[in-house]
Amino acid sequence: MNRIPFVAGNWKMNKTVAEARELVARMSAPLSTIPNVEKVICPPFTSLMAVSEALNGTGIGLGAQDLHWEEKGAFTGQVAPNMVKEFCSYVIIGHSERRTYFGETDETVNRKVHAALKAGLTPIVCVGETLGQYESGLTSEVVRRQINAGLAGIDPAIASRIVIAYEPVWAIGTGKASSGENAQGVHSRVIRPALSGLFGESNAQAIRILYGGSVTAANAAEFFAQPDIDGALVGGASLKPEEFIAITKAAVK
Repeated sequence: MNRIPFVAGNWKMNKTVAEARELVARMSAPLSTIPNVEKVICPPFTSLMAVSEALNGTGIGLGAQDLHWEEKGAFTGQVAPNMVKEFCSYVIIGHSERRTYFGETDETVNRKVHAALKAGLTPIVCVGETLGQYESGLTSEVVRRQINAGLAGIDPAIASRIVIAYEPVWAIGTGKASSGENAQGVHSRVIRPALSGLFGESNAQAIRILYGGSVTAANAAEFFAQPDIDGALVGGASLKPEEFIAITKAAVK
């Protein structure tokens, strides 16, 4: 199936508003000229309004790094789906750093995915195993559980709106990326069959599965050459304009 490549930059907890504007100014024009790739930038909440204005007319999408599942209420420090929707079309859900440091669970991921879809957002749902789980041969079990629990109860009719990001925890921010062959195996033998079990084969084939974890301009082509890797969720390299532009160019099929 012909799936449009998808490249998203997760800026994590980096850049003030002024710095975010400067970074967008340096990368938006070159990114806009790259055809046939869906491009998304995910800055911190504080920069969403400014980056939204800076991206206007560029064809580059804007995403948030998280959201709460409730529409409103007494949830100090949280951001509701409709608040995200004011500026964004995308939202990252279940990133390993949220799971590791902030108590994110498969259940909260599921609630957030439902809330994002209800609000008309495209959820970028992250899954992946820790180093200990990888070394114990538990990758398939862990990733399959995260898919099944995190996407439980989603209507198959809208499942193709979801984007999955396979991010092995041991590869995030470590400089130790998975090999293209290893990532392809997880995508093709674990993630896509799990999606097929939930939503049917045609929907599973339509859902884009990204790789994330120390993606650079030097290794991006290796990942994008794999038939079941449909793009990348890029961390540190998305803060370097030339690097992120080169990664995005490598995604062109």
